[in-house]
Amino acid sequence: MPDVVIVGGGISGAAAAYEIARAGHSVTLFEARSLAAMASGWTLGGVRQSGRDPAELPLAKAAVARWGGLDEELGAVTGYRRRGNLRLARTEAEVGVIRDLVAQQRGLGLEIDYLPDNAAIRAIAPAIAPSVLAASFCPGDGHADPIPAVRAYAGAAARHGAVIRDGVGVRALIRSGETITGIETNDGEIVSAGRVILATGIHAPELLRPLGLDLPLRIRLVCVLQSVPLPPLFEQVFGVANADAAGRQEIDGRLRVTTGIGDWPHEPGSWSPDNLAPRAADIATLIDRVTQVLPVMADAGVSRIWGGLIDLTPDALPAIDAHTGLDGLVVAAGFSGHGFGIGPITGEILADLALMRQPRFDLSPFRLGRFAGSTAPDSVLTLHG
Repeated sequence: MPDVVIVGGGISGAAAAYEIARAGHSVTLFEARSLAAMASGWTLGGVRQSGRDPAELPLAKAAVARWGGLDEELGAVTGYRRRGNLRLARTEAEVGVIRDLVAQQRGLGLEIDYLPDNAAIRAIAPAIAPSVLAASFCPGDGHADPIPAVRAYAGAAARHGAVIRDGVGVRALIRSGETITGIETNDGEIVSAGRVILATGIHAPELLRPLGLDLPLRIRLVCVLQSVPLPPLFEQVFGVANADAAGRQEIDGRLRVTTGIGDWPHEPGSWSPDNLAPRAADIATLIDRVTQVLPVMADAGVSRIWGGLIDLTPDALPAIDAHTGLDGLVVAAGFSGHGFGIGPITGEILADLALMRQPRFDLSPFRLGRFAGSTAPDSVLTLHG
């Protein structure tokens, strides 16, 4: 019987498996599809501190400190580069948004600059459109390659003795009284464990609901486009003030750009490549939005287009909690499109919770129970990091 079972093979689950295994405990990770098959693979791959909710900013700062040494620590390439993050203002109204963002983030102790005109922006990223009016620039932000990063964590976890079972889905958590004692796979296999970490993204509510627990999620569909390789254009992640478009240039020269589309009108269990495929109108919207701030996009050859799903909570903060009323259960879901960047720290926290150690962060903003009876308006989607 493993000490810990992890359900979900994104960056949160893989990083937790690594932390638990290297601490000398037995851990088995179950992933229904393949590692990074869902949100951790679709993400832009931003590793940002800028634009974070104040509750999440300490995790983001600590994650940046971890990312820089991960290639050596994990013995594999994550693609991490720390080249900064630009958030762009396209209109006078957005200039105010960016100015306020910089003031708020500076007040929280973040190194972030206000770029007051186009010349200042293009001095950092010459490929940005002359029409962009202002921007924030956080030099400590960066990006990594999502799938290699998750695989690097899983590989390091396996070398420390973790068992990685991809292609094996979990259909239920096993409950005995007020304790979670293991999981049942889709094939009916029962696996007992001392603790279960639930890190399944959009599928978390369907596994929590039979236990009497509620995690309210809106599932949002995003469109992602990857161009053919281009000459070096810029090294930063860019986004826009209202977060409806973002992008970066990958190490091999491909542009990777994304935009929000809307609600996904299906049940999580009905996920398939067919109902994720962006429509022609969605692709046109993505290209138009990105071209407004990155003109080279208009003539870039397209290599690949795909859709991805985001598990968005009402306040756009994740649920990271072991105080659910059920012993043996740790929940980590609802990362709302910006969980990849904090993945190394999420893994550390989940290992602490599973091994009943005291985490070094205040987790009170991430309690699962905060949603009960809430009437606050839903937060909006952010797309990078």
